[in-house]
Parts: sequence; C-alpha cells; structure tokens
Amino acid sequence: MATDAPPPEGGTDTSPAPSTPDLSTTAQPTTAQFVEVQESAEFGELRRTYRSFAFPLTVAFIAWYLLYVLLSNYAGGFMGTKLFGNINVALVLGLAQFATTFLIAWYYARHAARKLDPKADVIKSRMEADA
Repeated sequence: MATDAPPPEGGTDTSPAPSTPDLSTTAQPTTAQFVEVQESAEFGELRRTYRSFAFPLTVAFIAWYLLYVLLSNYAGGFMGTKLFGNINVALVLGLAQFATTFLIAWYYARHAARKLDPKADVIKSRMEADA
C-alpha cells in the first residue's frame, strides 16, 4: 500500500510499545533508507508476489459471494431445491461461503509463510543491519 506519508524518522520515538523491545537502544533506519528500499527491485518483486496472489483471489471470492447473493434474490426456485431432508441448495451454498473464507485464509497464511515472509525477512534484516 502506497501512502504519501513519509516513513518514521530513525530513533525519534524513544517510548516503545508495551510488548515490543526497547527501540531507544536499537538503531532505526532513516527515511532515505525506507525510500531506497521501497524503490528497490527486491521490494518490487515482493509487492508483485503479494499482488499476483491477493488480487485474483479477492476478485474470485467477491464474484463467488455476488453469485450467491444474486441466486438468493433471483433464483428462489433453484436455491429452494431440497437436496436431502430439510437441506436445500441455499443452505449448502451459504455454508460453502464460510468454508471458502476459512480456506482462503489458510491458503494465504501458507502462501505468505512460503513466499512472502522469507523475502520480507531478507529486506528487514538488511535494513536493520544498515541502520
């Protein structure tokens, strides 16, 4: 996510968050270092990896959700079709919405751990070493 706000200045905040390490003893990267990393090819690759995963999956899930809403509104006969007992198509597709949400969250966590986190850790460790 790009913003117009500059990154924090190195070492200006000496009051650490309650559960974070003491930042006043750790050197912080400067604004120029943040900008340099943001403009690097390595960071660009990290962003491309994230976007190539997140955007298509988001579009697919929104389409799947809107399909469910449209079917619920305009295909009442189909959605009311009983599959077995009192279980109809609408209930199965509604529960599938929940299952899909959890599946996507699990898949993203797996993707991030395998592809995004290693690249981000390399960038982070390099910035901390240069500070």
